[in-house]
Amino acid sequence: MEFPQQQKPAGDGKIVYPPGVKEITDKISNDEVVKRLKMVVKTYMDMDQDSEEEKQQYLGLALHLASEFFLRNPNKDVRLLVACCLADIFRIYAPEAPYTSHDKLKDIFLFITRQLKGLEDTKSPQFNRYFYLLENLAWVKSYNICFELEDCNEIFIQLFKTLFSVINNSHNQKVQLHMMDLMSSIIMEGDGVTQELLDTILINLIPAHKNLNKQAYDLAKTLLKRTVQTIETCIANFFNQVLVMGKSSVSDLSEHVFDLIQELFAIDPMLLTSVMPQLEFKLKSNDGEERLAVVRLLAKLFGAKDSELASQNRPLWQCFLGRFNDIHVPVRLECVKFASHCLMNHPDLARDLTEYLKVRSHDPEEAIRHDVIVTIINAGKKDLNLVNDQLLGFVRERTLDKRWRVRKEAMMGLAQLYKKYCLHHEAGKESALKISWIKDKLLHIYYQNSIDDKLLVEKIFAQYMVPHSLDTEEKMKCLYYLYACLDTNAVKALNEMWKCQNMLRGLVKELLDLHKLPVSEANNTSEESQDFMKKFNQVLGEDEKLRAQLEMLISPTCSCKQAEVCVREITRKLTFPKQPTNPFLEMVKFLLERIAPVHIDSEAISALVKLLNKSIEGTADDDEEGVTPDTAIRSGLELLKVLSFTHPTAFHSAETYESLLQCLKMEDDKVAEAAIQIFRNTGQKIETELQQIRSTLIPILHQKAKRGTPHQAKQAVHCIHAIFNNKEVQLAQIFEPLSRSLNADVPEQLITPLVSLGHISMLAPDQFASPMKSIVANFIVKDLLMNDRSVGNKNGKLWSTDEEVSPEVLAKVQAIKLLVRWLLGMKNNQSKSANSTLRLLSAMLVSEGDLTEQKKISKSDMSRLRLAAGGAIMKLAQEPCYHDIITPEQFQLCGLVINDECYQVRQIFAQKLHLALVKLLLPLEYLAVFALCAKDPVKERRAHARQCLLKNISVRREYIKQNPLAQEKLVSLLPEYVVPYMIHLLAHDPDFTKPQEYEQLKDIKECLWFMLEVLMTKNENNSHAFLRKMVENIKQTKDAQCPDDTKANEKLYIVCDVALFVIANKSTACHLDCPKDPVLPSKFFLVQDKAIHHKHSDTLLSPVLSLLMQPKPAPVLGAVNKPLTVPGRRIFTKTTTASDTTSNTSTNSSPLSSTTINKNRLMHVHTHTQQQKNMWALFVRL
Repeated sequence: MEFPQQQKPAGDGKIVYPPGVKEITDKISNDEVVKRLKMVVKTYMDMDQDSEEEKQQYLGLALHLASEFFLRNPNKDVRLLVACCLADIFRIYAPEAPYTSHDKLKDIFLFITRQLKGLEDTKSPQFNRYFYLLENLAWVKSYNICFELEDCNEIFIQLFKTLFSVINNSHNQKVQLHMMDLMSSIIMEGDGVTQELLDTILINLIPAHKNLNKQAYDLAKTLLKRTVQTIETCIANFFNQVLVMGKSSVSDLSEHVFDLIQELFAIDPMLLTSVMPQLEFKLKSNDGEERLAVVRLLAKLFGAKDSELASQNRPLWQCFLGRFNDIHVPVRLECVKFASHCLMNHPDLARDLTEYLKVRSHDPEEAIRHDVIVTIINAGKKDLNLVNDQLLGFVRERTLDKRWRVRKEAMMGLAQLYKKYCLHHEAGKESALKISWIKDKLLHIYYQNSIDDKLLVEKIFAQYMVPHSLDTEEKMKCLYYLYACLDTNAVKALNEMWKCQNMLRGLVKELLDLHKLPVSEANNTSEESQDFMKKFNQVLGEDEKLRAQLEMLISPTCSCKQAEVCVREITRKLTFPKQPTNPFLEMVKFLLERIAPVHIDSEAISALVKLLNKSIEGTADDDEEGVTPDTAIRSGLELLKVLSFTHPTAFHSAETYESLLQCLKMEDDKVAEAAIQIFRNTGQKIETELQQIRSTLIPILHQKAKRGTPHQAKQAVHCIHAIFNNKEVQLAQIFEPLSRSLNADVPEQLITPLVSLGHISMLAPDQFASPMKSIVANFIVKDLLMNDRSVGNKNGKLWSTDEEVSPEVLAKVQAIKLLVRWLLGMKNNQSKSANSTLRLLSAMLVSEGDLTEQKKISKSDMSRLRLAAGGAIMKLAQEPCYHDIITPEQFQLCGLVINDECYQVRQIFAQKLHLALVKLLLPLEYLAVFALCAKDPVKERRAHARQCLLKNISVRREYIKQNPLAQEKLVSLLPEYVVPYMIHLLAHDPDFTKPQEYEQLKDIKECLWFMLEVLMTKNENNSHAFLRKMVENIKQTKDAQCPDDTKANEKLYIVCDVALFVIANKSTACHLDCPKDPVLPSKFFLVQDKAIHHKHSDTLLSPVLSLLMQPKPAPVLGAVNKPLTVPGRRIFTKTTTASDTTSNTSTNSSPLSSTTINKNRLMHVHTHTQQQKNMWALFVRL
């Protein structure tokens, strides 16, 4: 566009002023100039574009006002008035300006722009004139004239900078609107936006500037929204040059591109239509830090509240999800942190995130696994519907993480969800049901070995599951229904937790009792304590008040409120203000949290009993809480039963006992049984203080002992023995009628009397041992065990449910238990009754459960009797006087039950064996029985046996460490001393008939490896060399079971040789010198007069032999057991069938095909040396 020729003013260039306005020159004062200019401003304000005559008349004045005198006048008021005039001139003369010189126009607009700075002060007297100036410029779009100027960009940049700098929170909406109109017209009507001009807008979006001038940010935001169609191309070009082409020099804002993208996206995603594909390119950058920056940006974009980017740009979303698997740890961490916001703001994307969070929940980096949990829990706390079952499952898995920090976060997170949705019901029953598994899972963690896990579970239980801050009634209601809803394992864990806390209270009481002794005696016990206990003991010794508070805390009569006061006082006494971290105080807090009775006291038990009464009466909220009344009653009694062990004093009230008496009269057998046990645990003062309860209770107990269920009878007898002073009279009143009424022809009526008689004889042996002897001889053995009155079911099943077992067999099982209880009560073998009983039990095992061998009894019943006989021998072995008379043959028969043909027999026997061993009740030799489990055909059984071995070995080693006196009993405690028993047991394994047969040797090797692998995990105190020396010493003895049997001794030596090779294969340290001389059990090994040393050539240790000595990979259900024809074990071969893994409740443990083997054993060679050479040759050949 060509500018027109400058117009000539009328009157030969003479300037015409409005009427009453004198000439304005530099000769007059500033005040006069201002006065005259105001009149000029008034004149121009009143003119409009149609005033052609006036326009021509005042043209000269218009040109005069653009002179240097006015544009550079030092007076602010003069400049403002001139600017207003110029703005009106542009309005009046539009669309043609009277100024045609480009330079003059530039000077004028820069001058006007500078005057706009006056808008900043809204309280200025001249602000209205500044506003008029802005309004005029915006309405006329005066700055559009500058589009024709070559350097118009300079004017626009200055204008934008000015407007962004002057806007503030004192400006009203009109000011902002005019600024917006002025700038948007320049952007929308121009040919494009230069980078410099774009920078003046975008710089206001940068966080630093945004925080300095919020109004400038809002103005830029509104401007971009209005001009999105025009400015988007310019923005795309800017980001293209910076992101793709790497030209950071194009703008000073290049280093802020990611901040700008975030802000622009928040303003209007349309501004970034062309930019998003560039981000996808950046996500695949080779620079980890660059990927991290892009991931941080996109996380904010995708996670924004109303963002639809994920649905609108699926390729970018998928590319972003791929960064969850980035090799760069910070990138993966950022992705996981983003997931929390995404889940909360965009639940529809949860499915996409789930699979990636699953992988990250197993990330090798602890911090990432931790943040996965935080992400899921935070979303769940906001709204449980935001997290699906899979996501919660990831948190559940991490409760078993190898790192404590991760486990703690997972456990605490689940606890918070449980408290919010299950306890407080913040989202209704449906949500509570969704996470009902949390309570069980948290309590299951108490089974973990780590003390940190146990302490956290206790803390979670006290603060989140049953908050101790609740009032007593609410707290007990919470506990009552929680206990009713827990699964079996969770109940066991909770019971164990209470028992551990009770045991700890007992230990603290013992410590306090020591302080009541003379100083010298007390000091002797504390010297061997750990550092914490030493300091704690010292503090207790120095502070009598502290001891008093602690004694009150562990007192059986301490209430929950008193406990809180005691804990607070003790903590206050041990707090040192000048010490920011106090590990000792933290340990004391842990101790106090565990021993303080924050849940249970007399008031709490009373509240529980009231809840139980309501359930019995049918007035409780059982159904509303999600449990049936029967379940609530039964679980409530079980809860009270457990608490009766740990808090017996809290039960001592007539009200509580009256409620328990009502439970005794109920038809539910389990309820009555639990009630009796509660009386047994808590009723020591009933006889002296509650006579009415006593008179009501005695006949009920008598009735239960005579005609109740077996469990009720047992508890009734024990209850009478525990709480009554005249127990002898009471027990005699039960014993005599029961002993007279025994009748083997009615076996279903025998079970309860046999249980009662057995327990009576065990509890009061002095009174009833003699009468029991005649009952045992004449009735138990002769009339019951040695007779088969009924014919069993011939369906061929090896196992049947408890309901399917015949009454006669159930009576026989109870008869066997009666024998054991009778002997355990006497605890002596003066009458040789124990020898007779052991022979009877052995005969039952030899006859496979069919003692009479009349073949009337079914296979499933025979399995029950074999299990009972094996368990009876094991029970007797727990009493030292009977263990000494158990012969090696009887021990072997008992041990071989673990290889029984019936899966359930093996399973139950192994569990009983483990429980007795782990409590250190059974002698060490019985641990050797687990070696035979290597031959079990079921993988699960082998795995269980290995876990039992690990646990037992760990318990024994820990016991030796914790008990200095145990050093004197190492032979009976040290796990390594199981090896001689194992070798002897394997040498007499009925499967081991052909010492030169490869398959049999391989089985022996597997059994040895099964035990030795666990024993030799660590070489503590040169134990490997000790094992080697022990085995070598056995080779210098004879088999004490049959010292003159050459074949038996050869088998013993062969097992030793295989053991030596297994040890050598496992450890290179076994060849070191061992100063300790192992002690061998004389019951099993007879020292020879002349030691026989067995030497083998090292050259026979071929690679094939070394390979053979490696552990054989066990098949899932491989056939390992071999057919047997030996007393006490049935002939069977295992096949891979579904019945191999049948559970205890299975009604069918299918009989497996039987085969026979040649009973003739190979003749031994002339010398033992030749026997060994043949064996090694066989190994090398194979």
